Amino acid sequence: MNSSVSLNGLEPDALLQHFTHHPPKGFEAFVLPEGVHGFYADFDILTTADDAVQRKLAKLPGGKWLRRLLYLRTCFIGTTASEYAPLPEQIKPSLLVERILATWQRRSMLLIVKDVPEASPLLSAQANRYAEDFIAASLAKGFFMVDGQALAYVPIDFASQDEYLARLSSGRRRDIRRKLKARAALRLEVLDTGCERLKDAALLDELYAQYLEVYAQSEIHFDLLSPEFFRAVLQDATIDGRLFLYWHEEKIIGHNLCFVYNGMLVDKYVGFRYPVARDCNLYFVSWMENLNYALANGLSHYIAGWTDPQIKAYLGASFTFTRHAVYVRNAILRSILRRLSGLFESDRKWFETDKNALAPHS
Repeated sequence: MNSSVSLNGLEPDALLQHFTHHPPKGFEAFVLPEGVHGFYADFDILTTADDAVQRKLAKLPGGKWLRRLLYLRTCFIGTTASEYAPLPEQIKPSLLVERILATWQRRSMLLIVKDVPEASPLLSAQANRYAEDFIAASLAKGFFMVDGQALAYVPIDFASQDEYLARLSSGRRRDIRRKLKARAALRLEVLDTGCERLKDAALLDELYAQYLEVYAQSEIHFDLLSPEFFRAVLQDATIDGRLFLYWHEEKIIGHNLCFVYNGMLVDKYVGFRYPVARDCNLYFVSWMENLNYALANGLSHYIAGWTDPQIKAYLGASFTFTRHAVYVRNAILRSILRRLSGLFESDRKWFETDKNALAPHS
């Protein structure tokens, strides 16, 4: 397998390699000669559309037919283990677009370069220029753009948890502090990936079962990660991972797998044992513990991932967006999707209509 560290990676390249070796259920993973990771999968185009959009579509003449039409075999450039589409420094953006199209060879109805960064504050000026040039080259070759999700992050520009919370509204401060009282009943253990404890098959089974509980409650069911993937990642001593284990009454009730990369703490995977994790406000507790870890270790940012932007905004996160470059093989479907492209992602609309909810200072 050819591999290279991407210009805009926010996680260790080894994580992408584990994704390719152990892809999610139903995924066919590959790596381009330039080291860019991708996969084929059956994809519901309305995966990230809100309920209102799906109801409107169902009411349209031929809505059921169109709904079936929007479930397609798709070639993705990028992975579900990386925050951004991995773009290599060693090849010009225009040539990379040509290589992607040549490799794809129209073997699926859709080609999507997922999560191309858009003026990301988490990347260098060079990486952002490359992304802009890649978007321009994609448009020139017949792609169109669809807004991506909101990536949450927190700059570690505060000296204490109290200073961080002081930036929030008084109502949010009271609510969060009340929820954090549950921390007193919990014990936190932080393990490095590759340690001896993570060779315990019973522990690995418990962690995967907790991951499945969260997956089952998620609104989006796209990439079901395998036990083999988690075992490979958790037992990789080179990947600089941190597994936060939360104990309650001598039982693990939740975990959070993060990575230290480029001076940032990158939150990737979580698992909870319900209902006790919810009763202990573990989402709120783990958020603050991640911030405390980043602060104590001199890290510059906590990157909190794509999902649940409303609650992350409530907790004080900032956001940056991506775009997906989409190429549709069929001309009729291409025309339909261009017209519907604004319906496929609600995060941008939520951001634009509720800016006050996003501001840490309120």
